[in-house]
Amino acid sequence: MTQNTSSAVMQQRREAKDALDDFPTPPWATRALCEWIKANIREDLRYDSCREPAANRGHMVKPLSEYFATVFAADVHDYGAGFAVEDYLFGPLPTPVDWTITNPPFRLAEQFIERALATSDCVAVIVRAAFLEGQGRFERLFAKNPPSHVLQFTERVVMHKGRLAPEGSTATAYAWLVWADRAADTKLRWIAPCRKRLERPEDYL
Repeated sequence: MTQNTSSAVMQQRREAKDALDDFPTPPWATRALCEWIKANIREDLRYDSCREPAANRGHMVKPLSEYFATVFAADVHDYGAGFAVEDYLFGPLPTPVDWTITNPPFRLAEQFIERALATSDCVAVIVRAAFLEGQGRFERLFAKNPPSHVLQFTERVVMHKGRLAPEGSTATAYAWLVWADRAADTKLRWIAPCRKRLERPEDYL
């Protein structure tokens, strides 16, 4: 039997319910968001605080630290990066911050967004573009708390399970969902090609 390689099948990133959803975010994709924030939301982020509650090995924390004055990083699992081991979704609400920016576990993304909206002025999450689909998700999340911006990557953001590497390809399209103005109608924007400009060799060391 040959493998079904249609885009509809290839875009399904399936993980067991108890899996950690370990798909590190390439640093250039986080820099792309920060550059967009500086150009469109807030020019100077040096005095803003940021939380990354699914910090993994720190591949998003490092570029965030290039832009934000303070980055609070934690994860439910100890990946050996020295971050606090905390379950973001349970227990008392964390201390409020200016921004929460993260790549949430896909099956828990809605809960992460709700928690972030309750404890941050602004929120940004990177998700599969298919996350925008679904009647249930629309009723639970988007109808009540629509993002102010959907930032669709024009380049493919390659995420490997369990590792960060510059090579590879993917059929999965990703976008940043941003909540920067709770009263604004959702605006669709595209992130122009920028990987070559924002990627650094030391990102993969």
